Amino acid sequence: MSLFPSLPETPHLADVYRRFPEHVKPLLDYHDLLLRGESPLSVGERELIAAYVSGLNACGFCYGAHKLYADIFGFDAAIVEAMVANLETAPIDPKLKPLLRYAAKLKNLPPHLTEADAKAVYDAGWSERALFDAIQVAALFNYMNRIIEGTGVSFDYDAHPPTEEEREFRRTRTYAEFGRMIGIG
Repeated sequence: MSLFPSLPETPHLADVYRRFPEHVKPLLDYHDLLLRGESPLSVGERELIAAYVSGLNACGFCYGAHKLYADIFGFDAAIVEAMVANLETAPIDPKLKPLLRYAAKLKNLPPHLTEADAKAVYDAGWSERALFDAIQVAALFNYMNRIIEGTGVSFDYDAHPPTEEEREFRRTRTYAEFGRMIGIG
């Protein structure tokens, strides 16, 4: 039995959204603004943060989905896996590490964030806007990871890799379009 008897045995996020559609459209619109809108962070960098936070939270669904998106937008999936295993030794641009450390600390111990944590981000060349966008992505995925895990969503992206056609479709599809595809919007 799933955590929600009204959902399938192995629910997908689309099943949860269809079952409880009331607040989904604004949430998907926020995803579009934050992850695809203007930002000093590239789409790939924002997806990288989403995947990293989801991996640290052990949220398999979001980790798999956003590892895929990070890959589609320029960050090899193996890099994401290395980051989750050990950020310090991961083969990632050193400029990104202060942002990712900040996101990890925000996930684990937000009251322990210090001026030194923010200064490390600025010293790496990032603006306040970049840090704020990184914070929003980390916060959104801490939130989404709880929704996913709390409702029992499960889908193994590694076991079901997308075709090249599906990858290209995901490159251009918005979150709002995903909502319309499942009947919300």
